[in-house]
Amino acid sequence: MSPKKQRRLAFAIVLVVAGATAAALIVAALNDNVQFFYSPSDIAARPPSTTQSFRVGGLVQTGSLVHGQGLEVQFLVTDGAHTVPVRFTGVLPDLFREGQGVVALGKRGPDGVVSASEVLAKHDERYMPPEVVDALKRAGRWKEGEGLAPGSGS
Repeated sequence: MSPKKQRRLAFAIVLVVAGATAAALIVAALNDNVQFFYSPSDIAARPPSTTQSFRVGGLVQTGSLVHGQGLEVQFLVTDGAHTVPVRFTGVLPDLFREGQGVVALGKRGPDGVVSASEVLAKHDERYMPPEVVDALKRAGRWKEGEGLAPGSGS
């Protein structure tokens, strides 16, 4: 192989390695910023790590809302098959109530309780976030015709 071909081959190899390294760094950076959605059944089957931020969605189980000191609240999120305990300190959305759809953003503690940094409630009486609808359908709890199409607003 001539020296000119060796230089071209070396340049091509360096270019491929640099491209692969850049792609790996981009994927790693994006993966840290992605917040995955889990239903209570997903968490029961494969719990996320305690360092991973994620969203859990479903219905607030009736009778599970407990107010603590100050702005602290605890409640259970259910998809009909499994439940996940959630702890939140802050002001709950006006439309937050038992039996309604909710999405909580947070991390799972070692005790299995999700420490939520944000709680989102559906914005009108018929809307349900598409991820929650999908989770409820997988659990057999979604009733067609009870509201707007998933993800549509009023």
